[in-house]
Amino acid sequence: MAKYRAALIGCGARGNANAESYRHNPNGVLAACCDPVAGRRDALAGKYGIKAYADARKMIEAEKPDIVHVATMPDTRVELLTLASNLKVPLCTVEKPVACGVRDWKKLCALEASSATRFAVSHQFRWYVHLARCVWAMKGGKLGPVKFLDLSAGMNIANQGTHLLNYGMALIGDPQVKYVFGNGYGLDKSDPGHPAPEATEAYLIFENGVRALWTTGPHSMKVGDPGTTWQHVRAAVYTEKGRVNWEEFGKYEIVSPDGTEAGDYGGMEAWTRNNLLAQAAFHSAMFDWLEKGTVPGTSLKQSLHEWKTVLALYESTVRRGPVEMAGFDPDDDLFERLRAILK
Repeated sequence: MAKYRAALIGCGARGNANAESYRHNPNGVLAACCDPVAGRRDALAGKYGIKAYADARKMIEAEKPDIVHVATMPDTRVELLTLASNLKVPLCTVEKPVACGVRDWKKLCALEASSATRFAVSHQFRWYVHLARCVWAMKGGKLGPVKFLDLSAGMNIANQGTHLLNYGMALIGDPQVKYVFGNGYGLDKSDPGHPAPEATEAYLIFENGVRALWTTGPHSMKVGDPGTTWQHVRAAVYTEKGRVNWEEFGKYEIVSPDGTEAGDYGGMEAWTRNNLLAQAAFHSAMFDWLEKGTVPGTSLKQSLHEWKTVLALYESTVRRGPVEMAGFDPDDDLFERLRAILK
């Protein structure tokens, strides 16, 4: 019998992925789902044989889940994470990005500092087999010190930028960002749920001295299918003795003194299965956090630092100069000022 009961808020595409992953997780069982749209919640509940609710509070109070998965749009994060905290849910995961702008980010920083609930963001690709293999190779030490980190994504920074930053940081040991110097152009009107510049480019310095180039948008390096924007996600690390290169919808390669290991993502069927396995492994990492105190690399505290890095990039674009993360306290109207100069 599974140890942990899970409940889901949001029955769209990401909600369905969270639900499906429980078929690969022997330690947890999905007990209930919630969505204001009856058709979505009833369809998911019927598929997985679980209870459906229209109200998140009523669901949590009735089901008393050990973990809640929030799979809704970014502008709902503060309300729903606060609800989970107030109702004393032990564990809670949330989709990315963790916030839209400065105000929500500040509220989530305060919540993270005060809540007993253990929150983490669903950067499940940390547990994706090929990226995990690259992280393992970097931790092995045979590749030597890191010289440079190169990150690129085809979608905007609010859609893929924080995912990519998290994966890149995993490859270099999860240091904090110290310095941001970047720029952006245009406003992406294709997805109002993830407001952001059409494209961004930033030079980062991490606290361990590693330098990085972090680009998002249509000018970024093209990998995988050239006909789609969302497939161009790539992280590469160059070291003194070799390199690793990972493409979400392409190849992975580890070049070390021992030789070269390489492979391909295997097509969409293999990607879908590996993504579900990664999602299940992320949920297991949450259970380990509760049992063993092992904090996952996608904790809310870590993700709030990543969103601060996004805000620092916006500030750098506005002021046309570099931003030191240590002294950076973004103004509430930062995105409005950014919008004014990019429109």
